Amino acid sequence: MRNFIVYLGLACMGGSLSGQTLALRKLSLDEAIQLGLKNNLSALQADTNNRLARIDRIRSLAALLPTVNASAGETVEELNLATFGFHFPGVPSIIGPFAYSDVRANAAMNLVDFSARKDLKAVEQRQKATELSGQDARDLVVEAVANSYLTIISAAARVEAARSEADTAQALYERARDQHAAGVSPAIDELRSQVEWKSRQQQLLASQNQFAKAKLTLARVTGMPPSQDFELSDAAPYAPLEGLTAEQMLDRAHQSRGDYLSLKAQIHAYELAREAALAERLPKLALEGNYGANGVNPGQLHTTFEFAAAVKVNVFDGGRIHADVAQTDVNIRQRKDELGSLDQHIEVDIRSALLDLKSAADQVTVARDNLDVANQALTQARDRFTAGVTDNIEVVQAQDAVANAQEALISSMYAHNLGKVALARAVGMTETNLKQFMGNK
Repeated sequence: MRNFIVYLGLACMGGSLSGQTLALRKLSLDEAIQLGLKNNLSALQADTNNRLARIDRIRSLAALLPTVNASAGETVEELNLATFGFHFPGVPSIIGPFAYSDVRANAAMNLVDFSARKDLKAVEQRQKATELSGQDARDLVVEAVANSYLTIISAAARVEAARSEADTAQALYERARDQHAAGVSPAIDELRSQVEWKSRQQQLLASQNQFAKAKLTLARVTGMPPSQDFELSDAAPYAPLEGLTAEQMLDRAHQSRGDYLSLKAQIHAYELAREAALAERLPKLALEGNYGANGVNPGQLHTTFEFAAAVKVNVFDGGRIHADVAQTDVNIRQRKDELGSLDQHIEVDIRSALLDLKSAADQVTVARDNLDVANQALTQARDRFTAGVTDNIEVVQAQDAVANAQEALISSMYAHNLGKVALARAVGMTETNLKQFMGNK
């Protein structure tokens, strides 16, 4: 699997540091995912990036739209003709002071600008790429939350298994103690069973600690206060996935995976940026004008206007356009290399996830059979010990076999569910696909 960095920082949440006791909360997998998408820093940053991309589009669009401004003013002026080099006999060099009023609206627009139009399309593609990257960030958050949720489920199963093993060990210890007191078994049997009981108690305490830490991890990735107590309302039943092929999953990934589609959009954006750079050599048609009224005072205004059209041609730019085109060529090649590498990673991720699912499904089958056999062996060992046919070494060994079989079953089921999460992430649209895979629909 590829390694991804998921920011697990959280938005500020009121009451998380208040120290107050929070009511017990029931939490489903879907609710946990929605909390993560709402509070996880990766999702929040993705939303911010989307807003910035929309702002860039508005800025690029402004280059193609007309600009209009209005002004109204009163001007008082006095001129010294001597400063302009004018000297007329009999004419005073100082003119004024005089005043005039002016009310006017000014407008300008690039009517034909092929470069700006291409640049706008490039910005729109970059905005699309940013939104798709945000989708990929959401997929990472969903993956992190789902993994944490499943970790709690497996940790809870280990706690229950450890508690059952501790109860069984205690019952065997009490039986060995009573038989020793009755003189039908040696003291070593009692000591051996007591050691086994204490060992199971230690395992139970360790399992409870791991369960509590797993809950803290889920609280962290979902943005819940660490003091929030909650219980999981969803189980993760074992449901094998059938009929999935690597080719089908790869095709779905190419159509829905955010980072893959984002790279394709970036490539298209750079291609349009290259066209925009080349279009700077084409003529541009600009229109500008003003319309208003002026006069010696507001009561004597007269309408005046001015309109102009200009064609601008780039004659020499010192190689700037050539450099811009070369830069976009490098960016296109870089993104295409990244796309090829990502495509290979996606296929490896999908095939690895499918292999993990098949292996875990086979392990679940074997672990279930092994657990049944181990429980039968434990029952027979206890009966033999009770009947005095053998000492409790056989019982302790049978207990260890049951514990190992339970752990193998829990681990294989956990691995199978993690494989579903990994496959959903590899295909893309993690939230939607995860619901389908977990529900086996």
